[in-house]
Parts: sequence; structure tokens; C-alpha cells
Amino acid sequence: MTTEPQTTRPQDDPGSEALSDSTSEASLRRSTARSEQIWADLEHHPSRYRMLTGDRPTGHLHLGHYFGSLRNRVALQDQGVDTWVLIADYQVITDRDTVDSIQERVFSLLADYLAVGVDPARTTIFAHSQVPALNQLLLPFLSLVTDAELRRNPTVKAEQEATGGRPMTGLMLTYPVHQAADILFCKANVVPVGKDQLPHVEQTRVVARRFDERYGRAGDGSAPVFPAPDALLSEVPNLLGTDGQKMSKSRGNVIELRMSADDTARAVKKAVTDPHRHITYDPVGRPEVSNLVLLASLTTGRDPHAVADEIGDGGSGALKRVVTEAVNEHLAPLRARRAELEADPAELRRVLAAGNAHANDVAEATLSEVREAMQMVYA
Repeated sequence: MTTEPQTTRPQDDPGSEALSDSTSEASLRRSTARSEQIWADLEHHPSRYRMLTGDRPTGHLHLGHYFGSLRNRVALQDQGVDTWVLIADYQVITDRDTVDSIQERVFSLLADYLAVGVDPARTTIFAHSQVPALNQLLLPFLSLVTDAELRRNPTVKAEQEATGGRPMTGLMLTYPVHQAADILFCKANVVPVGKDQLPHVEQTRVVARRFDERYGRAGDGSAPVFPAPDALLSEVPNLLGTDGQKMSKSRGNVIELRMSADDTARAVKKAVTDPHRHITYDPVGRPEVSNLVLLASLTTGRDPHAVADEIGDGGSGALKRVVTEAVNEHLAPLRARRAELEADPAELRRVLAAGNAHANDVAEATLSEVREAMQMVYA
């Protein structure tokens, strides 16, 4: 990435194109190539990497989260990557007027994490609002970006277009900088994202570089305070909701991890299919049917075409029975573990408190480096 003199203002930054509303094809190719290098290196040197990822506690986790990210987090943790998982409770209020049920949702997220295999002995799980030094990084970071750059961020731009004229909160406008603070406070060097989220990682890289160029370095000055993180891209199954639309907690078209077997059966029974009796796996031509076939495939580890061929002329009824059985069987151990965790709220609180304490120690150390680099140490 192009560098600049220390006196350059952010609006003159040659790297500011990274903050545009879309990632260029060239940037996408670079990010993809770099991600492939990291995946290859992870097999041999997992200890080189610190990964940060997380979720907003706006609802309960579902199969889309499970197959899209949760299983991958556990795999990276088990591989030896230093794994950090953020429960982004402050980010709930970026676009919502209330925090109703937020405590219940925070601990629901935590129960899901532990139930799927996230190990608090190897993964730091923490809540945004409980780490003051992390949030204090927003102040110097905000000095490194412009209003125009923030408004070009895809998430901010989409929110602005979706409000229907309703004024956007300052917290929503600064959401990309808050994400940068989340990543940089613990000096994560890899961030699992989809291709549509690459601009957020690019923005974080720009913030890290601008901090170094404007404010300098701490300690002996041999290395920047903040590493420039890389995106860790992976193929994510394209699961639809039970109504055939994009899976979304707000649409009520998801199968939550916490659901009972009976609730799962009812959700699958209502799933949209099509009038053709013979079952095939054709995601383009038959997206709703293929989505159910894919669910059975993911939960059994079988090829989706083989699943479809086995059902054959059984129709949507047979397909839904197969999916219900496969999902419930796959999630049974997770749900049993989750029930144990929910029955012991003190343990959930202990795990979160320990993660918060570790995150605070790291955040305070990083903030001390920041103050030193900014020449704001007065004692």
C-alpha cells in the first residue's frame, strides 16, 4: 500500500481508495491471493496468527451462523490459532432504539459458542462494553478518517439508504472505526470475513498505517503499534431461509441452534419447496428444494446430489423428513451441552468474566503503547 509523508491529511491519503463503497477487482484478487497464502501457512505455523471475529447479540444464532462461521472458528482454535471472539453488545445500539433482552441474548450467544466447541481455555470470549480501553481507541482513530470516507463505507452507506430519511446516529456513522478498534486493540492479524466485508478490513489496514505515519511508534520504534490485518476468506455454504429468501433473524426464517427437535421439525415442515415431486439438487433452477437438500448434505457429510438421488420420487414430504432427522441428529450433542450450560448461569458468567479480564489486560497494554506513541504519557 502506498505510503505518505507524516504531514499528509487523511483526505489526501493515496490509500483512501480502500475506503470506497466497493472493493475493486484488483484489490479482491490481492486479498484472495493473500488469504490463500495464509490458509496454507496456517497448516504449519498456526501460532503466528491471532484471529478476531464475533457477533452482534441481536438475536439467537442459527444454522447459517453455524455452517458459515462457528464451525470454522472451532477448527482454527483446534489448529492452534490464538482465537478471539467478540460479543459486540455496543454495536446493537448502532441501528436500534432499545437494548431489550440484551443480557439474555449475550448469554445465549455464549452458550452457543461453548456448545459448538469454542474452548475458553484457548479462545478469549469478551463483551464489547466491558473493555473500556478498547473503546477509548476510538478517539485517536477518529482523527485518522474523514466524514466522507465513513459515508462511503458499504455498511454505513447501506444503512443510510435504508433509513428512509431517518437521521443516522453518530455511532452508526463511526461503526467502521469501531470495527477497526475491535480488530486492532488485540493486534489481530487475521479476520475471517466474506468478500462483501473486505472494505472493513481494508479500512482497518488504513487506520493502522495512518496511525503509524501520523503519531509514530512506541517502545524502541522498531515496529508499528498496530499490525495491518489480513482478511481470511473461505467458502461459505449459501443457505437460504425456510421461506426461500435470505436467511435472517429478523425474517423469522431460520432454524436456531437452541430450538428443540420438535420446533425444528415444525420449521422444516413449513419450508417452501416447489410442485415437482422428483427431488434433484439444482441450486439455480430449484433453489428452495436444493436448499433443503444442502441442509441434509451439510448435517450428514454426504454429497448433495447423492442425498437428492436417494430421495428421488419421494417428494417434498420425504425430503423434509430426511432434513428434519439429519438436522436434529447433528445438533443433538450441541443441544444437550447447551442445556447443561443454560442450567448453570454462574458458569456462563465466570467464563465471560475471565474473557473480559484478559481482554482488558491486553487493551490496557495497547492503550499504553498508543499514549506513548502519541507522546501523551505525563507521569
